Amino acid sequence: MKRAGLTFAISLLAAIIIAASFSRANPPTGRDWALSLAFVITSWVAAWSLSWIADLVLPKNLSRFIVPAIFGVGIIAAWQAYVITSNIPVVLLPSPSQIGAKFASSLPILGADFVQTIVHAVIPGWLMGCGAGFLTALICDRNDFLKRGLLPLGNLVAALPIVGVAPILVMWFGFDWPSKAAMVVVMTFFPMLINTLAGLNASGHMEKDLMKSYGTSWFTTLLKLRLPAAMPFIFNALKINSTLAMIGAIVAEFFGTPIVGMGFRMSTEVGRQGLDMVWAEITVAALAGSFFYGCLAFAERKVTFWHPSYRR
Repeated sequence: MKRAGLTFAISLLAAIIIAASFSRANPPTGRDWALSLAFVITSWVAAWSLSWIADLVLPKNLSRFIVPAIFGVGIIAAWQAYVITSNIPVVLLPSPSQIGAKFASSLPILGADFVQTIVHAVIPGWLMGCGAGFLTALICDRNDFLKRGLLPLGNLVAALPIVGVAPILVMWFGFDWPSKAAMVVVMTFFPMLINTLAGLNASGHMEKDLMKSYGTSWFTTLLKLRLPAAMPFIFNALKINSTLAMIGAIVAEFFGTPIVGMGFRMSTEVGRQGLDMVWAEITVAALAGSFFYGCLAFAERKVTFWHPSYRR
């Protein structure tokens, strides 16, 4: 507890320094780089010390959420303080308060972009790509010739640059959301295929021999043994594809889209030097991606509760 008291004292001292520095920087001159550095350092020290205290005092189930939140607030505070005291132009780096104000004033535009990119392109493409990859993995598991032919092709497709494939798909499927969904399918198909095949081969030889001794069919062995053993690999692919789908859809919108969409908005606002709107779109993408990933992680924990990684 002595270390906790010392950490609390450091945190309190950091907060006092931040408050005193803010009183000195009213209004900020944009030339006090030492003050900017002091803001950043004290914000990080405060976030670290408060996180350490929360990890000691709070229950583990609660500290898992509180500690990352404290670090996030510390990063935002350091960002805000540095931008204000350094007087950085908005076109280079807007402050979190400016991004928040733009976010609040542009909710209808952000909502329309969210629907166009996430609802129309990311989710359907993710479902089709992951579903097709999973079904193809089951077929490859039954046909070794097909597996030996598709896996090298998967490595080749994974090495293709997005900026080269995206304009081709836009020309094939048009400028609306189907071309973006097709881009997501291309990016998510092979990660699911490869991970599912690896998971189907993860069950041990003793378990397989036991199922054979019972005279079970391939489908029963798949359903009762191999598919449950493959679930950690499948969820790993689902989580990887959740981020790949977002990247693929947004990048594809840079090469042709109706006058709506997150990628379209980013490209046009960069040309107009509206970096606060670009950061607002990035915030929407980050929140949507984090929620998507969190839902998958929650489902993974419920499905693969038996895995050794969840044992305490």
